[in-house]
Amino acid sequence: MKEFSIPMALTDFVPVLLFAWAGVLMMRDLYGKMSKGAFAIFAAGIIDVTCAGALKALYKLLYAAGICDFAPLSAMFFPVQAIGFLLSGLGLVAMLVYPQGNTQENPQRKTVLHTAALPVFTGTFIFVGMMTAGIGMICVSMSVLAKKLGKPVLIIFFVLALIAMLGMGYLSSHDFTKASMNWIAQGTNIFGQGALLWGTWLMHRAGLEKLELKK
Repeated sequence: MKEFSIPMALTDFVPVLLFAWAGVLMMRDLYGKMSKGAFAIFAAGIIDVTCAGALKALYKLLYAAGICDFAPLSAMFFPVQAIGFLLSGLGLVAMLVYPQGNTQENPQRKTVLHTAALPVFTGTFIFVGMMTAGIGMICVSMSVLAKKLGKPVLIIFFVLALIAMLGMGYLSSHDFTKASMNWIAQGTNIFGQGALLWGTWLMHRAGLEKLELKK
């Protein structure tokens, strides 16, 4: 039996809002540094992760309020969020490898993306790999940008975010029907998303939008 309360469900929206805020800041500051393709992939990933988190929080709220147990909202969370993190990470890596101005299309890249989309719903393991890779690419890419910006001290925020978000993978193996595990997971998630947002905000204040990337 799940143990969701309304305060717990409402708290679940907090990390979603923190991630969305960080995502908006990144899209604003990095738009001019990305090719159109890289930005589209990155923005789609941010939207995917945000929507997945919001729908999972909505599921908990509906369940806690006794309205319904709409399981599909919960079931779609992990695969959609995993795909979102992967897309976000790929967008950032593409920006670092092919900054704005290096936008020559590689037909092979399109083939890889299209063929990779076919087996994406075949099992859980692939989503774990996608999420881990995506989170890693996001945090490493932001760390590289922090160094280029002359603010290497800000890397600590992305390291903390990486540790907390990967820690969520460990916590997910526990019994989430218990309220205590939900609160622990929420606290960890809020800490991780807060670290990501704080590091992104400080880079925004330091002039990330004006940073010139050179290949």
